[in-house]
Amino acid sequence: MPSKLPDFFYYIFDPSLPRLGPGDTASTLRALSTFTQHHSQLANKEIRILDVGCGNGAPTIQLAKHLNGSILATDNHQPYLDELMRRAHTAHVADQVSVLLADMAELRVENETFDLIWSEGALSIMGFRNGLQAMRSLLKQDGIMAVSEIVWFVPDPPKEVHDFLAPVCPLMTDVASNLQMITDCGYHVLDHFTLPDSSWLDEYYAPLEARLREVRITHTCDPTESAIIGAMETEIALFRKYMGSYGYEFFVMQKN
Repeated sequence: MPSKLPDFFYYIFDPSLPRLGPGDTASTLRALSTFTQHHSQLANKEIRILDVGCGNGAPTIQLAKHLNGSILATDNHQPYLDELMRRAHTAHVADQVSVLLADMAELRVENETFDLIWSEGALSIMGFRNGLQAMRSLLKQDGIMAVSEIVWFVPDPPKEVHDFLAPVCPLMTDVASNLQMITDCGYHVLDHFTLPDSSWLDEYYAPLEARLREVRITHTCDPTESAIIGAMETEIALFRKYMGSYGYEFFVMQKN
């Protein structure tokens, strides 16, 4: 990939966007309720939380608001971490949050450190299985991990959307296969549920579409950049056409 392309992606995915991927507060809180139900003994204790691939911090802020503990939020793009801390100060939870600029595959943290590991839409960067294996060693015994992951919901996905997603999500599979991977990697599943279409269309794609229009108007795009914008517009159109064929599944699991 030419060196300028990551810069253009970051230009499009400006830190000011509400979210950098599909998700919504209600789904975050539903997954969080599973943690609190299974760790009620920690309700009045300060816990340690790791938010992997936190981006600009939409879920991180909710964790800070609803849990008593410290959060280490990690991402590999400093402007996202800066925006996360700005939002944390606005929400009056900055004293609970610290940030770490790091690649999720090279986190320099001690093993068995965290009561809860969180990762919305980011663990697939490592590959779901690799991510599960890497994060397990960081969890305390009986610790819990909550992860949202893109999956197929139908056994024979439409060819148009399959061919579009295959280069960017080569390891994408179905819910049952991910559940089996969770078990194989030394966890047991506490809950799993599908994110609503609104977490894509309203929470993520609507602001992104506005941003793409803004970039086309204010930025002189070369052909490569125009092609990137076109691909993102195609992605949004394909989800509208084939919603129900794929989406994000939230998995909440406990270390065996």
